[in-house]
Order: sequence, then C-alpha cells, then structure tokens
Amino acid sequence: MDNSGKEKEAMQLMAEADKKVKASGSFLGGMFGGNHKVEDACEMYARAANMFKMAKNWSAAGNAFCQAARLHMQLQNKLDSATSFVDAGNAYKKADPQEAINCLNQAIDIYTDMGRFTIAAKHHITIAEIYESELVDIEKVKWGVKGLPPFLWDEKILDLCATSANKCLLKVGHYSAQLEQYQKAIEIYEQVAMSTMDNPLLKYNAKEYFFKASLCHFIVDELNAKLAIEKYEEMFPAFSDSRELKLLKKLLEAHEEQNSEAFTEAVKEFDSVSRLDQWLTTMLLRIKKTIQGDAGDLK
Repeated sequence: MDNSGKEKEAMQLMAEADKKVKASGSFLGGMFGGNHKVEDACEMYARAANMFKMAKNWSAAGNAFCQAARLHMQLQNKLDSATSFVDAGNAYKKADPQEAINCLNQAIDIYTDMGRFTIAAKHHITIAEIYESELVDIEKVKWGVKGLPPFLWDEKILDLCATSANKCLLKVGHYSAQLEQYQKAIEIYEQVAMSTMDNPLLKYNAKEYFFKASLCHFIVDELNAKLAIEKYEEMFPAFSDSRELKLLKKLLEAHEEQNSEAFTEAVKEFDSVSRLDQWLTTMLLRIKKTIQGDAGDLK
C-alpha cells in the first residue's frame, strides 16, 4: 500500500472513530455501552495515527494521537493518556515543534500528578532539546518552558530527576554555559565530577566534567583557570594524564603569549583524535576571541 492508500485508510479510521465518539455522547449511546464506544474510538485513533506515521504525515499522526489521549483521559486511563500525548509529541516533532512541546507538557502534567517524576523529568529534557535544535530558543532551552522562570526551573527539574540527578544537572550546566552563566556551570560540573570520580563505573567521565569546568573558568579569567586546574589535578590525579589537561595547558600557554596560531594548532591536534562537539567548539571560540587581533575562528 502506497502512502496515499495509507492516508486514505487512516482518514477512514478517523471518521469511524469520530462517529463512535458522537454516538457515545447521545442519550441512547450512553445507556448502551457508551464507554465501550469510547474505548473503540481510542483504538481507532491510535491505528489511524500509526497509518499516518507510515505515510509520513506527521501532523495528522500527532492530531490522531492527541484525540486518543483525550479520550483515554475521559476514561480515567491516565497512563494511556500520557503515553498517547508523548506519541503525539514525537510525531509533531517532525512537523510542528511548538505543538510537540504542548503535547509533551500535557504528558508531563499527567505523569507529575501520578507521581511518576523521573519520566516527567525525561520529557522536560526532551522539550529543552526541541528548543535547542528545532526552535533555536536558547533562553527557553534551560527550563523546557512550563510558565516558570529559569531560577525556579532548576530546582523543579532536579527535584523531578531524583534517580538521575547527574544527567539533569549536566543539562543545566550545558545550557548555563551557553547562556554565559559560567559560575553556575562551573559549580555543576565540579559537583558532578566529584560525585563520579570515586565511582569505578563512572570515574572515567570525571575528567570530562573537570575539563568543561576549566573551560568555563578560562572564559572568565586565565588565572582562575590555572588555579582551578591545579585544584582538579590534586583532587583527581587521573586528570593529570588526560589529553584534556594537556590541551588546557597548551591553550593557557598560547593565551598567555597571545598566540592565536598556537591556540588553533593545539585545538586542531586535539580534534584530530577526539572530535569536538558544538558546545566545546563554542567555548573554545569564546576563549580564543580574547586573544588580541584574533579572527574569531578555529581554522
């Protein structure tokens, strides 16, 4: 069946589901199996949504999942309602990011009401990622919009993330640095590094967090960066042998000498082995721009 055939079948299912819902609301329908009709309609909307997905009609799929979610809530099936809102959000992400956020917020409200805080937190993070990658709204990235100011969002998201606090903390640190709130980012990266460096399974990641904290220090002040690096080496000896620390020392030397070419060469050497992501590239560019006469790139 081609896409047009799938869409046609999905539209037929939507029409049948609409009829079921209408019938369930009538006087006779309410007396004779009203809830059963609504349950059937839920299933039809979900089937239609999946057919729309197969046809890559993401907006229609999102709408169908939303219809199913609302009916599940009418039947007091909260978990099914939340799941359907998440499915709607995932579909809308490909066509209408703002509507995806609206659906995910509805799922979050339900999960929070049910006490499913970790799942709610996960979807807060998804909203933040949509703002970053789709809507490019960095001010809203940090709190995943919920009508809350950023300083309240921090506490809310971390409370929700009881079982995965480090992951949530790192998200806040990531976006804080992008928003030039470096002290906040430093505190977070240091906190997570210290919580992982004694864990046999996680200690390898500690050097990454100390590295990121060092870069934030470096942007603020070169001397601060030197002092922080000495502290991190003392706290976590494994950091001393890391490629990240070797890069930092080369960058500090280049910066002290106001040598943009040496700075760029050190970055290129590091990047040839460990590819720089967008966050690291942004932070390194901010440092490099403090070198007098710098062109503002890493080429």
